[in-house]
Amino acid sequence: MRYKIVVDSCCELPESFKTDMRFEIVPLTLIVGDLYEKEDDRDFDQREFLNAVAACPECPKSACPSPERYLKAYETEAERVYVVTLSSKLSGSYNSAVLGKNLYHEKYGAKDICVIDSKSASCGETQIVYKIMELEEQGKSFEEVTGQVEQFVSGMNTYFVLENLDTLRKNGRLSGVKALVASTLNIKPVMGADDGSIIQLGQGIGMKKALTRLADTAVEEAVDSASRRLMITHCSNPRAAECVRRHIEEKLHFKETLILDTAGVSSMYANEGGVIVTI
Repeated sequence: MRYKIVVDSCCELPESFKTDMRFEIVPLTLIVGDLYEKEDDRDFDQREFLNAVAACPECPKSACPSPERYLKAYETEAERVYVVTLSSKLSGSYNSAVLGKNLYHEKYGAKDICVIDSKSASCGETQIVYKIMELEEQGKSFEEVTGQVEQFVSGMNTYFVLENLDTLRKNGRLSGVKALVASTLNIKPVMGADDGSIIQLGQGIGMKKALTRLADTAVEEAVDSASRRLMITHCSNPRAAECVRRHIEEKLHFKETLILDTAGVSSMYANEGGVIVTI
């Protein structure tokens, strides 16, 4: 195996990737009060988790993987290892991955390991996985792959609309947002990412109008869409995801489109009904 791609469990991988030896998911731990504490692995049951969140007055939390857990993922015969984590401004996963890399070098010596801060989450990580795989299959060198992936991350756009922002707010993930409209007015903010921090891009009255605003914003900001992928993840809301896909693809063409349901960590932050888009 020439290369291996390691991701944390905020990344949504297609089912076919989960049985491919080139990929490994390092799980975060999901915690909902005293009701629920499980690793976000392949046994994650979204409905069970969402029911636990609904039944618990406490805000759900996540715990990032340890450096030792990342170290274990790096112990592979693959010549090159690429690691993709959710934004370092949203989780300690990136720092743990870097510490794991340092532990590997101390224990085993030199190896090509690149830890990539997605400056995003969810399908933003998936986008980077596809880019790495694409470059590796083209026969690029390790240095070429890492350099081009860095450029790709800087040009990637992330957008999302959630039914509610309680989990993000209570976990202190909205520090970059100056003001949020009252939820009692049913005004849904359209959110995005700025160098890994969450920002507000606009708003709409109700989910339908907010998602339309999201799609319009994505279209306005898209560059060279024909060479890129459209990725949409949703938390138990396939109808909304399909509406967003249709709205965007009426105006832009992509080389591929993927729609995926959120994994555990993304489900925790998106809450039921949330939709995330990356280009």
